[in-house]
Amino acid sequence: MSGNSDDPPIERRSHLRMPVLKDGTIITEGMKVACSVRNQHAHGAELRVDPGVVVPDRFVLHVHAEGVEYRAVVRWRKNERLGIQIY
Repeated sequence: MSGNSDDPPIERRSHLRMPVLKDGTIITEGMKVACSVRNQHAHGAELRVDPGVVVPDRFVLHVHAEGVEYRAVVRWRKNERLGIQIY
């Protein structure tokens, strides 16, 4: 019998994501948006922005704690959450 509520959820991600909470800045031409970085892995992360903030599909992500910048593309959006791929 499948679908038992006691079964653990099926993990569909191809990369293990580590829970993190880091401050970041989304940087685009003429705009900077504060964000928090969560569930980061080598190829992406989940970002959270303030409700109502419009984020373009491509941008540079500056992670303050690491002092690094990544080029990023949005892969999914849900309310104030963004799933990004970094490259």
